[in-house]
Amino acid sequence: MSTTVRRNELLDYILRHGSVGIEDLVRDFGVSRMTVHRDLDALEHEGVIRRVRGGASALPSALYESDYRYRLRTATKEKASLARAALAHVEPGQCVMLDDSTTVLALAELLPAHKPLTVISNSFGILERLCDAADISLIGLGGTYSRHYNAFFGLVCENAVAALRADVLFMSVSAVNGTIVFHQDEQIVKAKRAMMAAASRRVLLVDHRKFGTTALNRLGELSEFDAVLTTQDFDADLAAGLEEDGVNIRVVTR
Repeated sequence: MSTTVRRNELLDYILRHGSVGIEDLVRDFGVSRMTVHRDLDALEHEGVIRRVRGGASALPSALYESDYRYRLRTATKEKASLARAALAHVEPGQCVMLDDSTTVLALAELLPAHKPLTVISNSFGILERLCDAADISLIGLGGTYSRHYNAFFGLVCENAVAALRADVLFMSVSAVNGTIVFHQDEQIVKAKRAMMAAASRRVLLVDHRKFGTTALNRLGELSEFDAVLTTQDFDADLAAGLEEDGVNIRVVTR
């Protein structure tokens, strides 16, 4: 097995399991500990995993957002329920802005049922899925491509967003603590803030498990969104408290 093939298979293994130990990789791949360490160093350098004590992880942390490929595999039922609920905020003829999140990607796949639409996004995955959809006009936001996020960011992206106006923005975030939303990456925060400024209405789609967590960069307040959609296991007392703080939160069912 070539180094490239082995590292790709090792990456797929980590993405499937979320977090693995060195000894597991040595056993399952039949290679030395030194080889495993070299492979993990290379994958960490690419930004697709992070080294942890005794192994490697694809799971997010306060400083690290998981690779796009890992996030595609997680919470798929929750993302589907959020996407279906978000459709209530879409009307034919609108200009819809979508961020780079895999949660919003689930919504993108449902949008052709509400055509005609104009869709603006910096997500390569979203553009790829909608490029052949009839009566969907696509505006791709350029910028510097990130393999980790499968999307475009940077000054070019932010300037492109500032020149546009959308009827509604659909967005997700990495973490919510209290009434504040966070993301690990400063460049992603800048792009999301630019999108928020360019939309008449803003809808946040966020899995209930992201509440009570935090990340490095403050993105904004929940009250800046016209609607916050979360999943069915969300704590009822917490929901009531957020409503008292002026957050329009809705718990959706599967």
